[in-house]
Amino acid sequence: MAKPTVLSSLADRFAKGDSIVSAWCGLPDPSISAILAHEDFDAVTLDMQHGPITLSEVIRAVPLINAAGKPALARIPVGEFQNVSRLFDAGVSGVIAPMINTMADAKLFAGYAKYPPMGERSWGSYGGLGASGLDQNGYLKAANGFSMTFAMIETREAMAILDDILALEGIDAVFVGPSDLSIALSGGARVDASAKEVDEALKHVIARASAVNKPVALYAATAERAKQGLAMGARMVTVMSDSGMLRAAAQNALKITRS
Repeated sequence: MAKPTVLSSLADRFAKGDSIVSAWCGLPDPSISAILAHEDFDAVTLDMQHGPITLSEVIRAVPLINAAGKPALARIPVGEFQNVSRLFDAGVSGVIAPMINTMADAKLFAGYAKYPPMGERSWGSYGGLGASGLDQNGYLKAANGFSMTFAMIETREAMAILDDILALEGIDAVFVGPSDLSIALSGGARVDASAKEVDEALKHVIARASAVNKPVALYAATAERAKQGLAMGARMVTVMSDSGMLRAAAQNALKITRS
């Protein structure tokens, strides 16, 4: 029986202690994700929460990313847990769920992501099964291990139940949303993803997650912030965004041209 390749590589790399640097895509054309997948990123993350990219466009992008030998992750919109199974069926290696503020949210997320007896995911994988290199029973037995769930920690409510979220079977990792966390920690006063209180919260999340051997991921709006996140102990960082990179490259090209 063949061992899964792309789909398991994300979980395998975390198990080996590697750090993951992911691209972040919100633009809807799947060719953009494919371009970034052929760069030296370890993974590509597709954002359905704030970007204009839709489920159908994510499903079209996933095989292009996997064909480049990279795992794909996707962030669902708030509360749209019904799409978790569909994304894993399509072949993503990880799903990120925003605003996991209650244990009910966390349990619902895990239930859609994992096959019985751990969860309630129904059978119907096509892209995931094909990319795994397994037969259907081999996939059924292995998928809970390489279909990774990332619960987002971005509110005071989530911080208060962090240990409970980390202890829940079916939640494999946590993903810190620094901008929303800064809004929450400042009482709605400002957005400052690199504020001192955000760094303190991030270090706390990393310490608690490390104690139970679960990785922490972080969105970083700049390369400098991504480097800082890795230095603090985050195991995965998503760097900028496709639109941010496009804007930065355009500004740099114009600056050089007109200097």
